[in-house]
Amino acid sequence: MSGSPSNACLVEGVVMHKRSRPAAHAFRYSAFCLRLPLSRMHEIEGSGVRVNRRGLVSFHERDHGARDGSSLEAWARCLLARERVDCEGEIVLHAFPRMLGYVFNPVSFWVCHDAAGAVRAVLAEVNNTFGERHLYLLAHDDGRAIGNGEALRARKAFHVSPFCGVVGHYRFRFHFGADRFVARIDYFDGEAATPLLATSISGAARALPRRLPWQLLWRYRWFTLGVIARIHWQAVRLLLARVPYVRKPAPPAAGLTRGQ
Repeated sequence: MSGSPSNACLVEGVVMHKRSRPAAHAFRYSAFCLRLPLSRMHEIEGSGVRVNRRGLVSFHERDHGARDGSSLEAWARCLLARERVDCEGEIVLHAFPRMLGYVFNPVSFWVCHDAAGAVRAVLAEVNNTFGERHLYLLAHDDGRAIGNGEALRARKAFHVSPFCGVVGHYRFRFHFGADRFVARIDYFDGEAATPLLATSISGAARALPRRLPWQLLWRYRWFTLGVIARIHWQAVRLLLARVPYVRKPAPPAAGLTRGQ
């Protein structure tokens, strides 16, 4: 079935960000990502997306995982085994591709299934604009499946925004439908019962069409450069609203934080 974990898909939808204090601030914009089953990633070349090669739209394994161009599936399975998470089924990566050779993924999601197709873990790969990366591994300690809409929690350990400290925790919620993907991340800084930040990326999934690069360039044009431009523009708006600026601390000694 189109959109199942065994098929590569294009997910098109919306990115949303809403800040509640000390100044209310919100934005949303159209976005897309690729949904890539790692065991069949080579099949996306049929749509015109190049794998580990230059192209108008391309996907490079060195942009994720070990960052050395090695197999992403092997890297992910090694990480899961080390963390004693049993995921024998497909691992599906949701990420932006390179467009015109450039990419920046604020967050990519690795959805890890068991042999029966249930989701047993989600790996959130977070990048900041300082060239640093951190991994949040979300999995139940007792090994049970993660359900749609179920809340998972992880301690915040990594500096992302200069307008938030490295304190508090995240609440993650997902929808893993074959025809739709939703990831919601709420950030609680410990000062209130309501989140300081509410963010989400959501979209409908469809089979990769042929000549996909031309379709993406026509619709999104300078999308990946726009991601960086929007991050800095929103930062300017927060500065003008006099939201306190937080200096970047040293990155955490450990590259992975476990949540559940």
